[in-house]
Amino acid sequence: MAYNRQHGSIIEEGQGSGAADAPTGHGVIDGYLKTIDGSPGVYRMLDVKGAVLYVGKARNLKKRVSNYAKPTGHSARIGRMISATASMMFLTTTTETEALLLEQNLIKQLKPRYNVLLRDDKSFPNILVTKDHDYPQIKKHRGKRTEAGEYFGPFASAGAVNRTLNQLQRVFLLRDCTDSVFAARTRPCLQHQIARCCAPCVGKVSQEEYGVLVDTASKFLKGQSREVQENLVAEMTKASAALEFERAGALRDRINALTQVQVTQGINPRTVSEADVIALHMEGGQACVQVFFIRAHQNWGNRAYFPRTSGAEAAEVLEGFIGQFYDNKPPPRQLLLSHDIENRDLMEEALGLKIGRKVQLLIPLRGEKKELVSGAERNARESLARQMAETASQARLLTGIAKAFDLAAPPKRIEVYDNSHIQGTNAVGAMIVAGPDGFMKSSYRKFNIKSEDITPGDDFGMMKEVLMRRLKRLLKEDPERKSDNWPDLLLIDGGLGQISAVRQIMEELGVTDIPYIGVAKGTDRDAGKEEFYRPGQRVFALPFNDPVLYFIQRLRDEAHRFAIGTHRAKRKKAAFANPLDEVAGVGAGRKRALLAHFGSAKAVGRAGLADLKAVDGISSALAQVIYDFFHDKG
Repeated sequence: MAYNRQHGSIIEEGQGSGAADAPTGHGVIDGYLKTIDGSPGVYRMLDVKGAVLYVGKARNLKKRVSNYAKPTGHSARIGRMISATASMMFLTTTTETEALLLEQNLIKQLKPRYNVLLRDDKSFPNILVTKDHDYPQIKKHRGKRTEAGEYFGPFASAGAVNRTLNQLQRVFLLRDCTDSVFAARTRPCLQHQIARCCAPCVGKVSQEEYGVLVDTASKFLKGQSREVQENLVAEMTKASAALEFERAGALRDRINALTQVQVTQGINPRTVSEADVIALHMEGGQACVQVFFIRAHQNWGNRAYFPRTSGAEAAEVLEGFIGQFYDNKPPPRQLLLSHDIENRDLMEEALGLKIGRKVQLLIPLRGEKKELVSGAERNARESLARQMAETASQARLLTGIAKAFDLAAPPKRIEVYDNSHIQGTNAVGAMIVAGPDGFMKSSYRKFNIKSEDITPGDDFGMMKEVLMRRLKRLLKEDPERKSDNWPDLLLIDGGLGQISAVRQIMEELGVTDIPYIGVAKGTDRDAGKEEFYRPGQRVFALPFNDPVLYFIQRLRDEAHRFAIGTHRAKRKKAAFANPLDEVAGVGAGRKRALLAHFGSAKAVGRAGLADLKAVDGISSALAQVIYDFFHDKG
């Protein structure tokens, strides 16, 4: 298999025979030196089963691999990795920068055992001011920046965005309703009544006046808060002088709200306009990385990460974290680091290529930047201390679970299942996951109940469908159980009936080695009187004050919370569903035109073909599609 040399080439050899007695170690690695040259590229080290142990990059592949071929001079971690290596794979690139980018992509995809691994990499929320409407909307946005408009962020959490949006609406009175709601309004909504929107939907302000509010909000989010505040004070003074006391009072309230926004943002650096502050603290083989987001001279929050280090040194941990962290998000102009990394110039080049402008990695030694890094280091140290204490407590609880339920070892992955519905409608199943580090929220899954054969309200049937889909996927994606995605214990919210349903599915799929336990409310359905059901054994209970019982209650309550939240979201979506969303060829713009013309989706459905053709932007062919859609539905 080969690529064009301009884009790199791939060499695949000895991908693991799967034999337990296959040769491993530095001798195997030495055998590859004859087949590779001094090109830059990426290498993979594999064990006897073909599982990837490590992914690395090199400026010179032959030189790097020759280091691994030496029998001595390695750290304990590298020595263990070499001794387990049965084969290698190589991919050459034209530059070392390409190798760095490819390395980080492969690490995130393959999750090798000996690499530094960022375990929590959710996207960050932003504030979006839309640009595809005469009266732009201000709203929270998460994910890819595909929608037209100005983006401000990232913010550390959804809560930080919601608080900022809440205050910004009081200051700038921008609408937060969707375009379809905006088009259908005939009178001001509650947001206008509580002075958080200027009601452009019903003409309370002109397009020009609304545009001024949008520009002012954008200036504030870009850090020009002093100019915005001075202009508001000038307007308030002018209104007061003209005896327009009601308007002056409204401006005063907006100024107070603006001040509150500035207060809740905390420390706002004077000399740093745009940077991420990244600090690492390592202790006892564990690591914490704190990231603070500075944008427009404003502190937009921070988040702690606990990467898997696999025994790596600080420079490697921080370099691996940075490469993976910015794989799916744009970096700022500066990264302020607590530790230097081995390939700082290379990382600057790689990050700069991703966004098309210069990115600096700095290790500040004095001044405000150093103070920011020191503050982040302190937070990292404190966060790691809390995490280590919680991990020790979690380990004791998992050991207690193993003892209480006669498990061979403390479970590393517990999956908890629950269902939620109202008389069978909007039925969903939910799975939450817990392990040595607590709740693993990135592994949570929801299941929309799809089977038409299930009687509405049949909890046993729903549980069968959820378990069947979950286990079938595991068997398809990882039949040899090489990954950490297989559970060590299943907790099912329910009693004997639920356990019987689970047993039927497990036996049908041939997955009989995973223990499963039903957790049912006991006498009078009181917490603390839970009964536990195991296949083929008598029902039993734990002592009322047993910490393991409290832990299981927390697991069950978390599953219940997630299931209820998922069900409510589905129910809400169904309640506000617009039939026009299902019509092929009708996007946001045409939907807005139809609602503005007819007033409601129901009126669109009753409209004749000629009336549909009269709407701006609706062609004769599309009018026929819309007409057929509603009339075919009866």
